Amino acid sequence: MTAATHSPLFPQVPDSADAVLEGLDPEQRAVATALHGPVCVLAGAGTGKTRAITHRIAYGVRAGILQPSSVLAVTFTNRAAGEMRGRLRQLGAVGVQARTFHSAALRQLQYFWPKAIGGSLPRLVDRKIQLVADAAAACRIRLDRGELRDVTAEIEWSKVTQTVPGDYAAAAAKAGRETPRDPAEIAQLYSAYEDLKRERTVIDFEDVLLLTVAVLQDRQDIAEQVRAQYQHFVVDEYQDVSPLQQRLLELWLGDRENLCVVGDASQTIYSFTGATPDYLLDFRTRHPGATVVKLVRDYRSTPQVVRLANGLLAQASGRAAGHRLELVSQRAAGTEPVFTEYADEPAEAEGAARRIRELVDAGVPASEIAVLFRTNSQSETYEQALADAGVPYQLRGAERFFDRPEVRKAIAALRAGARFGGNDALLDDAPDLPSQVRAVLSGEGWTAQPPAGSGAVRERWESLAALVHLAQDFAGARPGVTLADLVSELDERAGAQHAPTVQGVTLASLHSAKGLEWDVVFLVGVAEGMMPITYAKTDEQIEEERRLLYVGVTRARERLHLSWALSRSPGGRPNRRPSPFLAGLRPGSGAAGRGGAAGIGGVEHGSFGAATAPAAPSPRRGRRSPARCRVCGRTLTDGGEMKLMRCEDCPSDMDEGVYERLRDWRADQARRSGQPAFCVFTDKTLIAIAETVPDDEQGLARIPGVGMRKLGRYGADVLAICAGRDVAEEQDPD
Repeated sequence: MTAATHSPLFPQVPDSADAVLEGLDPEQRAVATALHGPVCVLAGAGTGKTRAITHRIAYGVRAGILQPSSVLAVTFTNRAAGEMRGRLRQLGAVGVQARTFHSAALRQLQYFWPKAIGGSLPRLVDRKIQLVADAAAACRIRLDRGELRDVTAEIEWSKVTQTVPGDYAAAAAKAGRETPRDPAEIAQLYSAYEDLKRERTVIDFEDVLLLTVAVLQDRQDIAEQVRAQYQHFVVDEYQDVSPLQQRLLELWLGDRENLCVVGDASQTIYSFTGATPDYLLDFRTRHPGATVVKLVRDYRSTPQVVRLANGLLAQASGRAAGHRLELVSQRAAGTEPVFTEYADEPAEAEGAARRIRELVDAGVPASEIAVLFRTNSQSETYEQALADAGVPYQLRGAERFFDRPEVRKAIAALRAGARFGGNDALLDDAPDLPSQVRAVLSGEGWTAQPPAGSGAVRERWESLAALVHLAQDFAGARPGVTLADLVSELDERAGAQHAPTVQGVTLASLHSAKGLEWDVVFLVGVAEGMMPITYAKTDEQIEEERRLLYVGVTRARERLHLSWALSRSPGGRPNRRPSPFLAGLRPGSGAAGRGGAAGIGGVEHGSFGAATAPAAPSPRRGRRSPARCRVCGRTLTDGGEMKLMRCEDCPSDMDEGVYERLRDWRADQARRSGQPAFCVFTDKTLIAIAETVPDDEQGLARIPGVGMRKLGRYGADVLAICAGRDVAEEQDPD
């Protein structure tokens, strides 16, 4: 995982200003030498924008045109600011300030507060969510944890858009925001929140910008002092500025025009936080004499990836689409993007994990592979699939599933239920494990139907629903298990997922992947309802979803895999469609592109008529035969029952001796490999093996949960156990 856009660093500091310009393409050189007046750089993904603006600053410093201490470069993340400072040092431009908006504002606020206000700057709160909770209590409004997070986000949006509590309802309606509570209630909470901050003499993250703006507006002497310090400004990712950040920038500038902005309207994906590309798109209107440079040479991605990215934007509409940049790859030809359709989400995750295992085995570093999804709630399925495949992974921009607050709280509730369930009225009418889990988690916010809308409430529900599904599978695999058994299983899984995973495959949401790149990218869940997300209703919201997919595509350097599932769970109705954003871009999408999928292998095609497409599918692909119980013949829909190929209530013909030997063998394998037992085979897979007792590899391979990798690794041992032979006798003496 690296920061966006590879840029070969000089082995030593350039010995002259002209040497700083060496290696730049014509457009990058034009940026670097445009040192006077307003400059607008429209930079597509992978075109070397950071390289261009750092060389611009370094060239100005080395040529004696810019004083290092008079330059302020601002961006949006500490990582990006740190990278910029590192590059400037490498180019010999020591002393230039490269900071985030908040960091630069806080530094100024701390310095000028005693002079402007008197005394010390109020304490900056680390977590404003507790203040919001206190405000809700003061207003006698009950908020669960998800609603607390959503209301906090609404307060943050209000402040960066410079909306006061009394104007919140009208502003939210005008912006088309789906509010987590009644707008009047949120306005009340917002007002109470501000009152509490004043009472406790604290400020929040947004106040840093608001107070800096206030000081610069009210104290002309301080504004002049700041402007005397900073003469030249550079703003990266300008498409993401909020109205508040733009106001601060204007106050820094005063009536001067020594400003260089860099951005790409096609990568605007944070409008829900108040970001807007309007300032980038209107730059030439506000600065008629601006120098405008377009960077379109893509040094990151292969022509095949770039072609797909351009195709996505070619179908876009709206104002940002009118300013899209047509990228031109500068790399040698690579492989075509691969489109894969799966029967269900578990199959999609297993398919991605299997391919990643093959890539890692072929020598691709795990750190150069990413799995990108639309929402954080999708991560758990891929965490499990990668763990089963023995592939290390790391989560970016999201907590590990078992680290999420709602999951920790839910497990604590399940643990309490296991200890004191006899005294819990909730469990009186819950005869089996799944119903007990549903009863306990209903107290934590789980409901039979998902909540409407999006945000933290929906993500919290998804986390709890994952625990409910896990309990169903666990009970299906081990009849008679108790709540205490489930808690032990959860502890085992949590322990495995907390293990260090250095140099692992990156799992990330599309939003948190912005600014990063990998050799291989798997874009998963690219289905209607997820891309675009269900709650994207307006044209503007849908176009932002398209841009989000564009950002995902342009994270890939060499290989790109896009996939979707026809149903959520095994045996579910295959009523999902591929994302409409892929229409005309994937093979067969010009016609009715809704063919079914068989098994976990999926249907693979190379993009744009590649020769990698497999043979024509069977005419029956579109109709998948339902899974039926091998005992009573009933259609199966539950994932755990489908693993066993029988109803939970139907009698099991499991060979107990084989099952016990398999469990002992699995424990030994887990100890040897240093991984949890379920990563060898899950309990339900062992039960299925002990019930069928296969006598050859073909029979073993048909059992769900085995797969070709595990067949090759463990097949001989398992077949020996099924045949009643000693495993040791079957092993190679070496």
